[in-house]
Amino acid sequence: MLDATKKLAVVTGASTGIGFELAKQCARHGFEVVVTANEPEIADAADLLRREGVGVEAVTADLATEAGVDKLYDAIGGRTVAVLIANAGRGLGKAFLDQDWKDARYVIDTNVTGTLYLIQKVGRDMRTAGDGKILITGSIAGFMPGTYQAVYNGTKAFLDSFSYALREELKDTRVTVTCLMPGPTDTEFFRRADMMDTKVGTEEKADPATVAKDGFEAMMAGEGGVVSGWQNKMMAAASHVMPAEALAKQHAGMAAPGTGEK
Repeated sequence: MLDATKKLAVVTGASTGIGFELAKQCARHGFEVVVTANEPEIADAADLLRREGVGVEAVTADLATEAGVDKLYDAIGGRTVAVLIANAGRGLGKAFLDQDWKDARYVIDTNVTGTLYLIQKVGRDMRTAGDGKILITGSIAGFMPGTYQAVYNGTKAFLDSFSYALREELKDTRVTVTCLMPGPTDTEFFRRADMMDTKVGTEEKADPATVAKDGFEAMMAGEGGVVSGWQNKMMAAASHVMPAEALAKQHAGMAAPGTGEK
């Protein structure tokens, strides 16, 4: 059971990777935590988080669907959410015309539709309560046309933009919105996206614990956004001055099938 006297954090996509590390940051800072994912590993993640000495509740739900979001929201049970970390996401590699439409649609529904539905439900409660912090996991991928990863990068461009827009809409409240924008990170993402034959899938990546720490600290400080890692900061800066055609070509070199290290 969760302790109703402690602040509550809700973390989506928390079974592994950045989401799990974000949940760990919450637990280490004394939050009770509700974690959710659409994988059975979420139960194991919850057990590990309980070692931090806080209450943890695991919810298995498909946040690509309204029913899944409703299931998570019902599990919150009217409790005041101090922190919402909207981290659930899916990737998908290879050329858009070669992708199965159901797979592409699932990326959109997970990354955008379900994320926005959850943020609207919990965000309204935060606004009514007069306090709260929202962290949205965007990506530096949102700064460039994602050749061979077009749908995913498009969803992250949406989230990066949406995060700052929502933040401005809430500027006169005590609810803050922060966008975490990591680069390639050492998680299950590339395997699940079928990108293990690509350069970006096989090269060295950032530590998810470091990325999560950067995001958590930015959120707690009420910052608008954070690009994790100095190399990613340089890439983000370059994306604002390079032509879109050049960025698309550069991305192809990282994400095209067959570009990975042998």
